[in-house]
Amino acid sequence: MSTQQIADGFVPGTFDGADWASVEPLGKSLLARAVASAAEFERWLIERSDFDAACSEGRANLYITMTCRTDDKAAAGAWTRYIEEVAPRLKPLGFELDKRQVELSERFPLPKDRYGVLERDTRVEVDLFRAESVPLETELSKLDQRYDEICGAMTVEFEGETRTLPQMARFQQEHDRGLRERAWRAVAERRARDAEEVESIYDRMVGLRQRVAVNAGFKNFRDWSFRAKKRFDYTPEMCFAFHDAVEKHIVPFNRRADERRRRLLGVDALRPWDLAVDEKKRPPLRPFEGGQDLVNRTRRVFDRMDADLGRMFRALGDNASRGSEGGACLDLESRKGKASGGYQYMRDLSRRSFIFMNAAGLHADVHTMVHEAGHMFHSELCKGDPLVAYRHSPIEFAEVASMSMELLSMPELDEYYADPAHVARAVREQLEGSVGILAWIAQIDAFQHWVYEHPGHTREERKAAWLGLDARFGRGVSWEGLEAFRSRVWHRQSHLFGVPFYYIEYGIAQLGALGLWLHSLRHGRAEALRLYRGALSLGGSRPLPELFRAAGQPFDFGAARVAEIVAAVEGELAKLAE
Repeated sequence: MSTQQIADGFVPGTFDGADWASVEPLGKSLLARAVASAAEFERWLIERSDFDAACSEGRANLYITMTCRTDDKAAAGAWTRYIEEVAPRLKPLGFELDKRQVELSERFPLPKDRYGVLERDTRVEVDLFRAESVPLETELSKLDQRYDEICGAMTVEFEGETRTLPQMARFQQEHDRGLRERAWRAVAERRARDAEEVESIYDRMVGLRQRVAVNAGFKNFRDWSFRAKKRFDYTPEMCFAFHDAVEKHIVPFNRRADERRRRLLGVDALRPWDLAVDEKKRPPLRPFEGGQDLVNRTRRVFDRMDADLGRMFRALGDNASRGSEGGACLDLESRKGKASGGYQYMRDLSRRSFIFMNAAGLHADVHTMVHEAGHMFHSELCKGDPLVAYRHSPIEFAEVASMSMELLSMPELDEYYADPAHVARAVREQLEGSVGILAWIAQIDAFQHWVYEHPGHTREERKAAWLGLDARFGRGVSWEGLEAFRSRVWHRQSHLFGVPFYYIEYGIAQLGALGLWLHSLRHGRAEALRLYRGALSLGGSRPLPELFRAAGQPFDFGAARVAEIVAAVEGELAKLAE
């Protein structure tokens, strides 16, 4: 759809999607409405979509503010009240609306080419809903909030200053190996102080998720997740094949790079604090100073790439901080009290994106900025669809939108670096990282399969499973004397806590993004961007393999595809100046 359609007057201007007193009567009016024809059913779907969008935006604004200010009692309290008082009531109401929608779709069949995906996905929601799981999901949300609070409060005193953990990453690029080691240990020891509580949170999450799965008739949470995430187009066995492909093709790629790094650094063995420093002892890349400078430079990147991309990015405005009040769209800089990580969140009623990240002046922050901008472009390009469900796509393809931007924007890296040699370094880092990260993706995904296939495991068994996977997929570094830290590296991966089984998507999408980048090399970037925009404009209205085909890519993450991508990237790396 290219035009925005909103059911006139259905959602009042005073509606508050985070207030049950507003939500309940509007939702019940949809349930009670008489529908006597296919045309009336289509109208009902649009009005239900607007209702869902308004409820989603109420949640979004509370979540954004809480993650921007985890140390603000009012912001944290508002989020807690929502997940305790509104979300548990909204889920059953949503279930009743889903049931009504399925019933109406049987009475008044609509064209499958337009409504087939919506009907299929809604039936899954109806099949999986269990009222007895609602309080379990509330408890899981509260546990995830506590994890965010713990991570947001982590700071260290280092080199005379109080620093957040993202800010500490800068020291890993310093030439002084002793300084890097001290910085690495300071962060690891700070995480260790909260390790017991983090482990306890995860223990409770695993138990609660197993109960959710059993309530719905599944053997384990892994099998429930594949159904809940609507993974119609791939299976656990295909994930295991991806793990094997990564072990065969990506791990050797990484370990060759690690051996080259060890040799150039002139050390007997690589240590964890040797992985980010420039292996030729060149100064660290410093692409920007502060969040607003990052915004200004990135504006110029997208202006040069494509006029439409530039326009969409400029609409976000300037860097703000402390949340989404006043319609703010950006909160970029790391600070104490801010949740870890980065995300893009589409506020579904106003149809305005918010980008959150923890910038500390590193090249990795450039990756994050253009990555989240890619998500924003996706939201913008499909926001005209009247059905909110189609304004979001399967994560496997949503991440193609973001990861492709990291690769397609490489010709504009000179906006961050005046020195061509720095640009070449940044390109090499991007390409090596885009391939190398597949090993970490496989490791996290394999860990989740193990965790939820063995829901009664002990912490020692979990530790052994993680260490075994690290030996299989990990980097070529020595952990001698650091074994306790190594066994808890997974604590930093927030997806494991807040969005379980959301990680294989990155691997599937990375292969799609690398394929689109290779298409740009062979057929020109303008053609690749044409495919990109066209595929993203479909939102979630088509099945996953069709979305990949629209982008000119196969839906394939098997061994042959992985080997093909590695060979192509290695060929491009060989052309780069050292």
